[in-house]
Amino acid sequence: MSASEALKIAESRNLDLVKIAPMAKPPVCKIMDYGKFRFEKAKKEKEAKKNQKIIEIKEIRLSLNIDTHDFETKINHARKFIAAGNKVKVSIRFRGREMAHPELGLVIMKRCSEALEDCASVEKAAKLEGRQMLMFLAPKNTK
Repeated sequence: MSASEALKIAESRNLDLVKIAPMAKPPVCKIMDYGKFRFEKAKKEKEAKKNQKIIEIKEIRLSLNIDTHDFETKINHARKFIAAGNKVKVSIRFRGREMAHPELGLVIMKRCSEALEDCASVEKAAKLEGRQMLMFLAPKNTK
């Protein structure tokens, strides 16, 4: 059908002629109410956005010479973050001569992952990046 015939039919029905695939040979068009189509599309996008869960990354900073109670407090904070559905970034910053003992940082990171293994899984293992050791924990899937 020619474009002019399709346009006449669309105008007689008081609708719009919308190109669906303009690059096709011949171009594919559809007769519809374009305003209503745009409204429904925006409504669907808004509904999809409402149902999305935004995951944040929360950070817990530890130190090499952390005491047991301080460690437990940090672990409890991490538990709350994970229970809320967020990922947790555990970091240890090495200062001065602490850089000579990165194995002590690995011990603390291992202790941290073991303390949280009931509610979180290690997404990215502990790795030394410059003067900082990082580890990422994600909530376990409970299905």
